[in-house]
Amino acid sequence: MIDAHFHCWQLARADYGWLTSDLAPIYRDVAVADWQQQALAWGVNGGVLVQAAPTAQETTFLLQQAHDNPCVLGVVGWIDMLAPDAVDQVAQCAAQPMLKGLRPMLQDLSDPDWILQPAIQPVLSAMAQSGLVFDALIKPVHIPRILKLTQAHPDLTVVVDHGAKPVIDALAMDAWAQSITQLARETHPDRVVCKMSGLWTEAPKGQPVEAVRPWCEALLAIWGPQRLLWGSDWPVLELSGTYGAWRKLTLEVLSKLSAHEKNAVLGDNARRTYRL
Repeated sequence: MIDAHFHCWQLARADYGWLTSDLAPIYRDVAVADWQQQALAWGVNGGVLVQAAPTAQETTFLLQQAHDNPCVLGVVGWIDMLAPDAVDQVAQCAAQPMLKGLRPMLQDLSDPDWILQPAIQPVLSAMAQSGLVFDALIKPVHIPRILKLTQAHPDLTVVVDHGAKPVIDALAMDAWAQSITQLARETHPDRVVCKMSGLWTEAPKGQPVEAVRPWCEALLAIWGPQRLLWGSDWPVLELSGTYGAWRKLTLEVLSKLSAHEKNAVLGDNARRTYRL
């Protein structure tokens, strides 16, 4: 079983602009071993370590963690896609066996069309050619932009993080579901997939995990078990609750699937998508 999305960090590295003392539950050093303690209790013995800072230095740090911890099966890192040598950086990334993908932090950028600008297109083409995955850290406003991206780069593997971070409010659900259904329908099933992760932290503060069940069920219905990857988004998850509570809810959502389908969501899809 694989956790397709977790993080670790050291505060002294000082490049996590979003991680401030206001986020008390997670404002601490987090080691891979801390994640492993949570994951192993639920039979999860490997994971994909995902960037949390928009710096090349953090990617180097994550690759070192992967080198030191065999439970890290792959890393999703970061490059400056607007750097003059960005295409060369993609080649350097692809030469690192543990680096499986790259993730610009689109959710934090003011321009929702940022990823579509001409200067970035050769970088995305290089990623597709070298087999690096594009992790899409997006909000609902970006979904149509990601659809355009997939049309321009049909050979690029795209992973939609956290179900595109829907607003956990019944009034907003239909618009999100419509938009992400279009993305799923109009993209190649081997090229564009989605993570069931990060939903609980989108709910209003203090909501129980049960509040996000309808969104989990919607993701399963929209993407199907062959295009869904399970992830914890731990330790960010701890802003809302525990690894165990999230895992338990999602296993309930998957409970009616066949063993083969469950295995797909809980590990096989991540293995295939990220070439673990």
